[in-house]
Amino acid sequence: MRKMTESFLRAAFAGESQAHMKYTIFADKAEKDGRSNTARLFRAIAYAERIHATNHFKALGDLLGGVENLEAAIAGEDFEVEEMYPAYDAVARLQAEKGAMKSVHWALEAEKVHRTLYETAREAEMKGSDSSFKAIHICAECGHTVEGEAPERCPLCGKPKEIFKSF
Repeated sequence: MRKMTESFLRAAFAGESQAHMKYTIFADKAEKDGRSNTARLFRAIAYAERIHATNHFKALGDLLGGVENLEAAIAGEDFEVEEMYPAYDAVARLQAEKGAMKSVHWALEAEKVHRTLYETAREAEMKGSDSSFKAIHICAECGHTVEGEAPERCPLCGKPKEIFKSF
């Protein structure tokens, strides 16, 4: 693919991905506010944006196979853990942005767990098998991720076990 087309397609992928997330977040808020039809509209359009992002991702040739996808995921988590979030944290601290500091800290701690889980899945994939995870629980407040039993209280944000979503 030619460089300009690739650059534009990567920008389109980023934009569609952000729109998908933004509209999903708007849907959750509309639902919470009792506007179920508006929430449904946001979810429908978010789904369309996801399709657009997926098509761009495929056109870029970024959808690979088992081990390759896991290695790409590990590389992404490594970047977030080793470079991105530490730099964002430093700036947030320098500027005394408490909300950003909390959000970045929560994300950084979760990304460390994500990297480990992806590494475990890659090991299984390299042996020709599927991974065998216990239940995975995600705190709906901060994103803390745990395999096995959810804690009684989230160790990052202190929310109760009941708000964890199970996968």
